[in-house]
Amino acid sequence: MTRILGIAGWSGAGKTTLIEAMLPVLTGAGLTVSTIKHTHHGFDLDQPGKDSFRHRTAGAREVMLVGDRRFALTHEFGGDMPSVAALVARLEPVDLVLIEGFRDHPIAKLEVHRPALGKPLLFPNDPGIVAVATDAALADCKLPLFDLNLPAQIARWIITVPV
Repeated sequence: MTRILGIAGWSGAGKTTLIEAMLPVLTGAGLTVSTIKHTHHGFDLDQPGKDSFRHRTAGAREVMLVGDRRFALTHEFGGDMPSVAALVARLEPVDLVLIEGFRDHPIAKLEVHRPALGKPLLFPNDPGIVAVATDAALADCKLPLFDLNLPAQIARWIITVPV
């Protein structure tokens, strides 16, 4: 069964950097890992004029770009964003899916917090947060607390925690 853990925090807290540093530890321990990254910004893998862009803008619901070593699938959806469960279901089975962003979705999450950003902690108002990684001491945090600058330690915890 695929384990799912969100990596949540404010923009600039270091979520991507933490995931990037943990991936070699997780995969080195024998786990297969996939990631899903949420963005609040519009994005496009295509460039105007390219064949795949032309397919999509002409009405294709899905367009798959395939090269020698990878493929990318774009899927147009109307209305609400698919649920985390629906997105995970589209992935090949792996041991662990790390989900960056999706702060408001009801999944188990590790909060990444940097007090220097001046943003509030998320865990007091999010029962899905199961641990906090930070670069400063936190008072009144009863959750597992990790030094954000020690990603291997956080990865080792992820390997053992049943999320």
